[in-house]
Amino acid sequence: MEPLNMTSVPDIAVIGLGLIGGSLAIRLREKGLVGRIIGVDASESHAQMALERGLVDCIASMDDAIAQTDVIILATPVDVLRSSLPIVLDQVDHQVVIDLGSTKADLTAIVAGHPRRGRYVATHPMWGTEYSGPTAAVSGAFEGKTVIMCDVTDSDPDALEWTRRMYDAIGMRISEMDAEAHDIHAAYVSHISHITSFALANTVLEKEREDEAIFGMASAGFESTVRLAKSNADMWVPIFRQNRENVLDVINEHIAQLRKFKSCLEKENWEYLHELIRDANRIRRIIK
Repeated sequence: MEPLNMTSVPDIAVIGLGLIGGSLAIRLREKGLVGRIIGVDASESHAQMALERGLVDCIASMDDAIAQTDVIILATPVDVLRSSLPIVLDQVDHQVVIDLGSTKADLTAIVAGHPRRGRYVATHPMWGTEYSGPTAAVSGAFEGKTVIMCDVTDSDPDALEWTRRMYDAIGMRISEMDAEAHDIHAAYVSHISHITSFALANTVLEKEREDEAIFGMASAGFESTVRLAKSNADMWVPIFRQNRENVLDVINEHIAQLRKFKSCLEKENWEYLHELIRDANRIRRIIK
């Protein structure tokens, strides 16, 4: 087995040609980091759209794409990753395998004893929009955002180095942590935001029956809060399922906080309500 040549421009396979996979393909080409890009997608229409948009140079089966490339990027929903990652590792030799999924502990546990585990680098680029599919892929994505690389000591040094170089070249800040810690933090800073958005959208749609009233009165604050409610259920249900315990912990804490606000209003405790809002304002230290 020959390690990946760090001075060469590798051919890559992108398996999953939606928002994340398509945007990464664009970004890698923008930066001149790749040769050919071979696309793989379970949807024939998505594959054709990706080809027409120039996200990839050609479409192939997963087996053929793996055999023809040096780097395999897995950008499918996490339930598909769960079944496909071991199959991909069964077929690799020198290739680097990188996944972009939003959950990590379950995935890394599945391949922990795989003889090709070292060729795999577990990553989560913390970027995305509420849109999906090849038409959602955009130029200039990922710049200035953070990517989490998990369980790095389990990856071969050359695979890890190439992955770090890739993320550095596309302008991402690299952070490392173990997979279980990643899933806990992701539940608090990403997964709860989506659940809250879905719930708020359903609340408004249940109580406000007139579409025109919602459209006419929706403020910028409301729009930004419910923007994530447009996210694809096929992507998010598997994420919530795989990170169920951590998401439940966060929901319970969120409900406890909502109860405090509810109690303030019921009891007309304006002083404590003021304190709760001041406490929330501390987030300014982190998010500008």
